[in-house]
Amino acid sequence: MTTENLVLEIKDLKASVNNINILKGLNLKIYNGEIHAIMGPNGSGKSTFSKVVAGHPAYKIVSGNIFFLGTDISELEPEERAHRGIFLAFQYPVEIPGVTNDEFLMLAYNSKLIAQNKPEIDMLKMYKILADKLKIIDMSENFLTRNVNEGFSGGEKKRNEILQMLLL
Repeated sequence: MTTENLVLEIKDLKASVNNINILKGLNLKIYNGEIHAIMGPNGSGKSTFSKVVAGHPAYKIVSGNIFFLGTDISELEPEERAHRGIFLAFQYPVEIPGVTNDEFLMLAYNSKLIAQNKPEIDMLKMYKILADKLKIIDMSENFLTRNVNEGFSGGEKKRNEILQMLLL
């Protein structure tokens, strides 16, 4: 594999939470098109690893680096990582009563555009973008007017997260 196909590279990552060392020299390379599953017993560092990559403030990088698309993101704030495409899905996505999916997605998408110094879009343009994404995951447009994850089945919640990832 060539370095131009390298999406995520972790080099000798050591990290801690509450002054307890959890990750002790993790190395990983993920290339475009690959799928990786991280498995292990409880307490082995799976969640810590995800949170360190996403930039969770309670988790500290002791040493090592995280490269995403060739750029060292180790020192970036979580919001900056998110704008670059780092997305952390939840095992149990939360419901957000009173906030519809279309409102949530538009706010998130426009926040990304602002971070990229691009003009915001209106709801009409947003619906055109969302229509294409909904087709990819075979999701009904009815989901857009429902409150975020409220009353969704487990599968609907996962598809809703995939919709968010596709959009962002």
